Amino acid sequence: MVYFWIVATVALVALEAATVGLVSVWFALGSAAALIGAALGAEVWVQVVLFLAVSAVALAVLKPLAVKYLKVGTKPTNADRLLGVVCPVTEDIDNIHATGAVSAGGKEWTARSLTGEPIPRGALARVTSIQGVKLIVEPVRRPAEAK
Repeated sequence: MVYFWIVATVALVALEAATVGLVSVWFALGSAAALIGAALGAEVWVQVVLFLAVSAVALAVLKPLAVKYLKVGTKPTNADRLLGVVCPVTEDIDNIHATGAVSAGGKEWTARSLTGEPIPRGALARVTSIQGVKLIVEPVRRPAEAK
């Protein structure tokens, strides 16, 4: 069993190195604990319990700490500056016909309506999100239109 746990540990460490996503490192720690158990002559069922227990504890305790300190997640881009910007609609926005464009940040962007309602050319729209290369916008109601 010592050789089994050596192979398992090496394979799990290699998998983690290949993915770099905090996926298998927890199980690598568990297999290392089982390897120590096997080297000390523990029964197979004890090795399996060590593997499961250490993996579960490592996943439950260490993963939140690792995520917090490694700041795993998305990074803002320059395009994120457009969120919340009010911009003119330069081409009628119609999700059904997959048409629409706005001028934002000095560039022409393909746009889609957040609610699905068409937004005519010349209206103002607020950028709510970015999906790929499209800006998702909602119409900006002028005070007279709001009544």
